[in-house]
Amino acid sequence: MPLSQDTLRFIREHRRDDVRSLALQARRYPSVDMPAAITQISGWQIAKEKIPAWAENEHILYPAHLSLEQCSSQATAQYKAEIITNLLHTEQEHPAQNSTPASAGTFTDLTGGFGIDCAYLSSRFGHATYVERQETLCQIAAHNFPVLGLNHISVCHADSVCHLQEMEPVDCIFIDPARRDGHGGKTVAIGDCEPDIAALEELLLRKARHVLVKLSPMLDLTLALNDLKHVREAHIVSVGNECKELLLLLGQGEGVPADDIPIHCVNFTGVPAPQALVFTRRQEKERACPYTPQLKSYLYEPNASVLKAGAFRSLSSLYKVEKLHPNSHLYTSDHFLPDFPGRKFRITSSCGFGKKEVRDAGCREKGEPHRAQLPRHRGRTAQTTEIGRRGRHLSLCHYSGRREEGTYPLPGYGIRHQPLYLPLHEMYISYSPRCTSRASLASVCQMTAKGDTAEKVLPPRIYVTSL
Repeated sequence: MPLSQDTLRFIREHRRDDVRSLALQARRYPSVDMPAAITQISGWQIAKEKIPAWAENEHILYPAHLSLEQCSSQATAQYKAEIITNLLHTEQEHPAQNSTPASAGTFTDLTGGFGIDCAYLSSRFGHATYVERQETLCQIAAHNFPVLGLNHISVCHADSVCHLQEMEPVDCIFIDPARRDGHGGKTVAIGDCEPDIAALEELLLRKARHVLVKLSPMLDLTLALNDLKHVREAHIVSVGNECKELLLLLGQGEGVPADDIPIHCVNFTGVPAPQALVFTRRQEKERACPYTPQLKSYLYEPNASVLKAGAFRSLSSLYKVEKLHPNSHLYTSDHFLPDFPGRKFRITSSCGFGKKEVRDAGCREKGEPHRAQLPRHRGRTAQTTEIGRRGRHLSLCHYSGRREEGTYPLPGYGIRHQPLYLPLHEMYISYSPRCTSRASLASVCQMTAKGDTAEKVLPPRIYVTSL
């Protein structure tokens, strides 16, 4: 997809501009291919945040918005490359007889897409093949790989299943099946993906010693581990405490029991070392998990990967923290744990939900004995999340109510209004022993619309300071 010099110059000069405004100015630039320019400018703006290493290269071409939105981020692509690197190093240290012959250092990406995963994974191999059924994406990949210095990757325009059936054996295969049904709805079972990994599992392992499968975090992990018979490892990857990918590593030979498969929970937080936790389901069943109704000095909320994996008992056992309730995934301890895989708070005070108690506690926290009010008016409106029935809540709120830089966006679980943006340094957490496992700190409590009193509906509050 060659672009004219005028179009390339326009892209360089306007890459930071609003693409919606540029789209209305097409008549001012008759020599510019405006649709192509808009695609490239929009793609660069997304890549600047998602794939910064590629955004620095001015010669990279970008696909349509959907393909760029669905591709892996730089952090998750690098993590997948680390999985393969560790696997190859283990093989070198412990060589074994392989039932499938393969030329040294060969890799195939059966669902190439934009090519970010292929680019990072292929760097560990001498030769790689990129397979994609969309011709436009193949053209973009054929342009970008040489620009990135990845001349060992060959581009193949073909259907993934047809190519798999005809290809020669390789060392490793990567596959990222489509995770939407024929009506565009998201799937939760691995058998509903396209192609069906469960149906192709034996064929995949005849063609490669190792297969890395990328799945949506919406998929049921337990169901996937039971459906696939040759899973060696499972990885749940989050970025900024948002669950992004579920990765399964398949290997030849006799399968590992589902309860003994190592599950790696990883959360990239912007610091060099990500939060990490490894456990098995058998360990989770056998480990002790002490409970306490008594709040201590610190409060902990597990990160998204740990919540997805369900490593609740393992957290208590490994980090020596106590759980507040079986269905409220909050932990407390007397000693601060800087390595805890999740968010950490210091508890400053707590109170009930009586109006006077709330006002007095808020006054103490703000140092304004007579002016604190319940957060009800403009900029301070609170919101309610009810998980299931009977008023089960887990809540977080604040008193400043202004949207400023550095505020924390609150994603809602069933919140009926727009999410608030709350400063981390002024907030409180409310919890209830009846909170369900789907509850989250990222929800905000309010008085009910029916006029019920807060004491009847809402649980106690805990004032905290984020650490």
